[in-house]
Amino acid sequence: MIRTQGRIFLILTAFILLFSCLPAVPAAAEEITEELLLDDESGNQAESADPEPSSPTARDAFIDDIIELGRSLYDKADGKYQRAHYKGDIYVCKNFTVYLFRQNRDKYRMAEYPEKELKIPNNLPAKKCKPYSYGYCWEDIAASDGNPFEVAAQFLYDKKLSKEENVALAREFMKQTRKGDYFQMTGDYSGGKGAHSAIFMSDYDPETDTVRSLESNRAGKRIKGLRYGKVMYDYEMSIDDWVGFFCRKKCGATLYRLRDDIVFAGE
Repeated sequence: MIRTQGRIFLILTAFILLFSCLPAVPAAAEEITEELLLDDESGNQAESADPEPSSPTARDAFIDDIIELGRSLYDKADGKYQRAHYKGDIYVCKNFTVYLFRQNRDKYRMAEYPEKELKIPNNLPAKKCKPYSYGYCWEDIAASDGNPFEVAAQFLYDKKLSKEENVALAREFMKQTRKGDYFQMTGDYSGGKGAHSAIFMSDYDPETDTVRSLESNRAGKRIKGLRYGKVMYDYEMSIDDWVGFFCRKKCGATLYRLRDDIVFAGE
């Protein structure tokens, strides 16, 4: 009997010693996970915090100012055609895009030339455009003279290539469109024939194959012998339609883009 009791005592002692050596189990696994996500002092969840949005640049602000003024003129027109006949009429296509630029330029400069007032070049004269038709590009003005634009892309119809090959190149050209690009072309479009200017309000959208524009006088009509043009804002159109305008013999188009070093005047 005594031997049996002794064996039981030894077995119980062995079990007690075994369990006392096992590692302790955390009381609440969720608490450990939560502590790992928290900063030491602030208590904010560092890993789940969203990154700070980047501040808009002066270049972004310049583009937005141009587009906003275009919107206000579009609203003011209220769908009615505006006179675009005389040299000084702001609703002539190039006059319109130049007006939007000039009304906003005083707030901005180029970092490389901070004392230089910004200017937008005139169209290249017809004699210098040959063998192409007038209107596909601007004069080549240096940045040191105040021109804040650079040529982002250009298409010129190549008569050595087939029509299909030219269309393919013109489509690739249009796919390079970015928000704020100034567009200059010569072609045969819905409301006229010759030179035309526009501003693109969006990057090329590959899902819809479209771009959105701000422009005047591409669509127009004559009233009592004078030309009147329609103001377009946020006008979405396929790049194939644009290509159809300028992908013609002796025609072409250019995308002009603001330099990256646009700053606020006085900075």
